[in-house]
Order: sequence, then structure tokens, then C-alpha cells
Amino acid sequence: MENSANKPSWKERLHEIIYEADTKEGKLFDVILLIAIIASILLVMLESVKSFDTKYHNLLNISEWIITILFSIEYILRIITIKKPFKYIFSFFGIIDLLSTIPKYLSFIIIGSHNLAALRALRLLRIFRILKIARYIGASNRLLVALKASKAKIFVFLFFIVILCVILGTIMYMIEGEENGFTSIPRSIYWAVVTLTTVGYGDVSPHTPFGQFIASIIMILGYGIIAIPTGIVTSEMTKQQGSDIDFNTQSCPTCLKEKHKDKAVFCYNCGGTLNP
Repeated sequence: MENSANKPSWKERLHEIIYEADTKEGKLFDVILLIAIIASILLVMLESVKSFDTKYHNLLNISEWIITILFSIEYILRIITIKKPFKYIFSFFGIIDLLSTIPKYLSFIIIGSHNLAALRALRLLRIFRILKIARYIGASNRLLVALKASKAKIFVFLFFIVILCVILGTIMYMIEGEENGFTSIPRSIYWAVVTLTTVGYGDVSPHTPFGQFIASIIMILGYGIIAIPTGIVTSEMTKQQGSDIDFNTQSCPTCLKEKHKDKAVFCYNCGGTLNP
């Protein structure tokens, strides 16, 4: 009686397989899922090749339906195996899973919408569940913490860049004028953004010597500007060095939070009991 009382229910067992990657069954599930995602993306790509689609249209269509049905079943199972389904439905991966499932069904209403199945590429982010050994989790955790700590500095930096582009665009509009392609201040600001970010489409370019001199300064300045956000984030990541903690892939069946410490019994976010 005691053993049966401690035995996990089918929902808990299914939750462990679907949401976690610390067991053989969980890893196998994730590997099969990734293979299905890659196969689905390849099918969409091959279908866009007219010569191939003409020859194998029925095979491609049937294969895509099989994968869509499998994804639909997986989506339903993900919902019924957690205590608070809306936590998953409105989560990042929940929305991605839904968007990657419905394009084929929408093709009955909107012609060509099945091509949106390429959104399934976002599901490949789940590969990190398979690779989640401590060093990767620690690295990703440090990056997230560093980005959050840097957001104020990065916002100020981007705001400064916007102001700089407005000023430089206005100056170039005054120097070059409409006859050289700088037909308005907004178009000149567009040129400043393209030049400062070193993209350089070439659809608008200065013709006067002074305008070219200003453009040269902006291009050189662009290389220096690229390094600033990198330095900000790197500095914050350096502060996070040495703070790694061993995490596992265990997912809370109540709130779906991951990155729990090894041997944790309760969820750090909601306090719910983790599956054994």
C-alpha cells in the first residue's frame, strides 16, 4: 500500500517525460520532437520548390498532416499534464507551440498559410533542454542576469544614438539637399541610421566633398558604437562570474518554472511540490 501511495500518477509521469530532460524517456521525447520539427521545416522548404512539389505534392501534404496531428496531440498533452494550463498556454513556448500547430489547419481558410509552419524553427530552442548540463545553464543564466542589469545603460545608449541620428540626418539634409537624394529630414535620418550601423545600402549617398567627409566620420564612429553595448553586457557578465549554481531541467508542474537547484523539493517561484 505504501509503494502504491508513493507511485506517481500517469499525469506526473507524463509531465516528467514531456517537460523534463533528466530521464531517458524525457531525453528521447525531446530528441524525437526535434527530429519532427526539423522534418516539418524541411517539408515546408521542399514544398516551395515548384518542380519538387509538382512531383511529390501528395507525399509532402500527407507527411505535413501527420506531423501536424502529432504536434496537436503533444500540445494537448502539455496542457492536461500541468495543474495550471493557462500558465503554459500563455507562456513563450506555449504560444510558439500553438503558432507552429495551427498553420496547416488555417490553410483551409487562408491559402498559403501553411507556409507559416516555418515558425516551428523557434521550437528548436528546446534543444537547450537536451544540452542543459550545469555549465550551459550557468552560462545562459549569467547572460540573462547581465542583460537585465544592463537594460538601463543600453536604453540610455540607444536613446543617445537616436538623438545622434536625428542631428546627423538634419545636418546632411542641409549640406546635400534634395538634388543629391536627401529629399527630406526623415529620409536623411534613415541614411544616418543605415550609415551609423555600417549597413550601407547605398540607395542614398552624399555627393559633395563636405558631405562625404561627414559620412566618413559617421562610418568610423559606427564601428566604435557597435562595441559599446557589447562592453556593457560583458562587464555585467564578468560580475556574475563565480556565481554559478548547479541547476537541472526539472519543470514545476504548477507554474512551469525551470532552473531549479539539484535535489530541490519545492519550486523557488510558487512553492509547489516538484515531481520526484
